[in-house]
Order: sequence, then C-alpha cells, then structure tokens
Amino acid sequence: MTEMILIYVTCESVKQAKQIARHLMKKRLCACVNIFPNMIPMFFWPPKSGKIDESKEVVLIVKSLEKNYQKIEDEIHKTHSYEVPCVFAIPVKQVAKKYFDWLKAEIK
Repeated sequence: MTEMILIYVTCESVKQAKQIARHLMKKRLCACVNIFPNMIPMFFWPPKSGKIDESKEVVLIVKSLEKNYQKIEDEIHKTHSYEVPCVFAIPVKQVAKKYFDWLKAEIK
C-alpha cells in the first residue's frame, strides 16, 4: 500500500469543480485533479425524509497523499456550495513508481 490517495468529490457544476481544483492545486495539496462532468446522482434528500431525489453533478478525483487528506477536506468545505458535500478518500494500493515520484515532488 502506498501513501497515495484519490479523493472523490461531487460538485454542482464544472465551474465549481474547476474553482475547487485550482484552489487545491495553488496550495500544492494535490498534484492532479480529474473532472468528470454529466454525472447523475440519486440520493435521499432532505435527510430522513425517505424521498429519492436526483440531479446533475460533476465529479472531481483529487490525486494526493494521505497526510494531506484533512487539509483538503477542510479547504473543500470552505469553498463548496453544498450543505453536505460528498468528500471521501480511496487508498491506492499500487502505483507506477515514476508517477508516484512525480506526484510527491509536486505536493507540499
């Protein structure tokens, strides 16, 4: 297992996703972000209502190191428009050495 993580984040628009991505990258908390537009989430909202809602979202995949997770989550909560943004980390079991070396060199 490496110390690399992928952080999954949902956003309301490509504009918001790019703003969050640039914010995290300028702080050198991550080395790369992938933006996936046109996702269709289905979820219970409002909380405990039993009502199934759906919308359009954009997914961010933030590539970083485990040591930066809490800082990244805190920055996302500061800049995100959602009341309850979806933010979670996925550990990376294996990664190409050259890619991992590049990633570590780009992050604080």
